[in-house]
Amino acid sequence: MSEPAIAPPNFAAAQARRMLFFLMVLTAASQIGMQGWITLFNNFAVERAGFGGFEVGVVQAVREIPGFLSLLVVYVLLVLPEHRIVALAITTLGLGVALTGFLPSFWGLTLTTLIMSFGFHYYETLNMSLTLQYFDRSEAPLVFGRLRSVTGMSNIAVGVTVLLAAHYLDFTGIYAILGGVVVLAGLWGLTQDPSHAGAPVQRKKMILRKKYTLYYILTFLAGSRRQVFLAFAIFLLVKKFNMGLTEITALFILNNAINVFANPLIGRAINRFGERTLLTFEYVIVAAVCMAYAFSDSKLLVCSLYVLDQLVINFAMCITTYFQKIGEPEDIAPTMAAGFTINHIAAVVVPVIGGALWLWDARLVFFCGTALALCSLTATQFIRTPEAQEVTIAKG
Repeated sequence: MSEPAIAPPNFAAAQARRMLFFLMVLTAASQIGMQGWITLFNNFAVERAGFGGFEVGVVQAVREIPGFLSLLVVYVLLVLPEHRIVALAITTLGLGVALTGFLPSFWGLTLTTLIMSFGFHYYETLNMSLTLQYFDRSEAPLVFGRLRSVTGMSNIAVGVTVLLAAHYLDFTGIYAILGGVVVLAGLWGLTQDPSHAGAPVQRKKMILRKKYTLYYILTFLAGSRRQVFLAFAIFLLVKKFNMGLTEITALFILNNAINVFANPLIGRAINRFGERTLLTFEYVIVAAVCMAYAFSDSKLLVCSLYVLDQLVINFAMCITTYFQKIGEPEDIAPTMAAGFTINHIAAVVVPVIGGALWLWDARLVFFCGTALALCSLTATQFIRTPEAQEVTIAKG
């Protein structure tokens, strides 16, 4: 049996701070772009582009195509270093968002959605890769927690900005401003070089390894579970409990406010309790939430459980830190790309199946969510990391 992979080296504190600041700025930019696009999209598509349900569904499906193609990022690494690619990805995301308001048609929205989505998905893939390369096993969970807090703060800022700007600007102006901010952040990123010569050189080809099978399974199941809640949880609140836009927006703001403070604590909890413990807790909660969604008639209970689910969904960072502990340092970039592609298989499959089940009986969707949670719970019990093995040996 081969020895466990050695974690990437601890770089100088100043260099680590540079990479962290670089990722924090670009993460904020990525969320400003994506959350701004999502917040405005449905109203823009209906009011300006004259979309019906079919057109909206097609464009949303197109948005997931770059997620499937995340594996191709390994070929871009042949010509550009990762920190350059992430800056270019943010610039591309901003360009797509800025152009959206100027092209209110089916083909126009399809084009700008593709541009925006390629930038977002390539950034997300390499953001995780850089974090695992530049921060060791104890630091990476803390960094992921801080970056997710930045995500929450950015989402809140976008919501407030859109609410205020809507009184003075039309869709075109708001999209242009949000996209322009993101482009400026990307251009700033192109002037930075937070890299370090001691970082592990990444394999620049697509790889699938047998020893990463559990990581692939957990990633696919996490993507499936996410799509159940993304596609149907809010729909349930609107359809069954008649929640309006103001109530849903308030729920989003509450979720993000909680996540701002909770995510750093989750990062510390990974170091203290380990990935298997936290993921076990997550999937037990998810199974219970799904069953409550299926049977509860209490609006307050369902809203409370939605907030709880949006909190524990952040435990998904455990899957990434688990890979860091079992993976080879040079496999980080290609495996993160493969994982992102696997995660997005569910983005098309689950909503389609769930939509068909909803027409039959809405409860079936959440029964499937419970089944996915139990599958994830089972798979989680097979997690073994070098640290956990050392503790077991010491106790024995």
